[in-house]
Amino acid sequence: MNTMIRPISTPNAPAAGGHYAQAIAHQGLVYVSGQLPVEPDGTHRPDADFADQARLAIRNMLAVAQAAGSAPDRLLKVTVYIVGIENWPLFNRIYAEMLGDVRPARSVVPVPELHYGYLVEIDAIAALAD
Repeated sequence: MNTMIRPISTPNAPAAGGHYAQAIAHQGLVYVSGQLPVEPDGTHRPDADFADQARLAIRNMLAVAQAAGSAPDRLLKVTVYIVGIENWPLFNRIYAEMLGDVRPARSVVPVPELHYGYLVEIDAIAALAD
C-alpha cells in the first residue's frame, strides 16, 4: 500500500484560498477539503441562488476527488454545511439528482454563516481507484 501523502490540485475546481490543499491522498483514500460554490476560475457569486450554489459546490467536490483518482461511486463520507436548514430538502434533491444511485454516508450540518456569505460548503472522503 502506498504510504506517501500526496497533495491534490486541479484547475477544475477553485484553487485553495488559504493554507491548505484542495485534497490530500493517502493510503488509498482522498480527503477533499471543504468546497464552496466558487467557480473553478476563482469567480465568486455569493448572490447566486441556493440551487446553483449547491450544484457548483458538489461539482467542485467531485472534480477534486476525480483529480485524485477517485470517482463518485467511490465516495465514502460527505459532510455538508448549510446556512438555513430550510434549504436541506432542496439540497437533498439536488444531491440525489447529481449522485444518482451513489449513497455515501453523509452528515448535514446547519451553520449560521459561511465564508464570503455562501449558503453551502461540502467536503468528502473517498476511496481511490484500485
